[in-house]
Amino acid sequence: MDIHNFLAHLNRGEVIEGGSEMHRMMYNVSQEALKLTTELNGHYHTPEEIRELFSLLIGKSVDKTFAMFPPFYTDCGKNISVGKNVFINSGCRFQDQGGITIGDGALIGHNVVLATLNHDIDPRKRSTMHPAPIVIGKNAWIGANATVVPGVTIGDGAVIAAGAVVTKDVPANVIVGGVPAKVIKKIEIGQE
Repeated sequence: MDIHNFLAHLNRGEVIEGGSEMHRMMYNVSQEALKLTTELNGHYHTPEEIRELFSLLIGKSVDKTFAMFPPFYTDCGKNISVGKNVFINSGCRFQDQGGITIGDGALIGHNVVLATLNHDIDPRKRSTMHPAPIVIGKNAWIGANATVVPGVTIGDGAVIAAGAVVTKDVPANVIVGGVPAKVIKKIEIGQE
């Protein structure tokens, strides 16, 4: 099995049964991610070096406008896509097997968790995992210590308040907060 078949399986939302060939592939991919994140987090890197290491981690080039403050953690890396002018602050943890797409201009605050896998509810099948993507719209802002769970889409221009736990899709141009996150207010877009 190669990385393309692995990602295609995940992106179709197909389960990963514990002990299966797919599960073993997930483990192998995680080992590469651990090596790269250790390098990224181990000492100071210039912004250019961070972009280079992050590009290796995700398996595709990021735009020169991408910026990140390490440390950064992931147990896969290969199913992350980022747009232009994206900023990821320190301490973030991305569990990206189910797919994470971050739109242009998005800001990701300190210690944000993006989790795209759920374990099976049945205790006898707990090692079986269910992937579902997270999509973050253009110019969205996710505040510090927020958590976004599998299958959530955050609309363009939305703001996720610090500490929120986002369990449902978020419309464009709203502020959500709380546990679970609920709409607090609509963002009025100024006219120019």
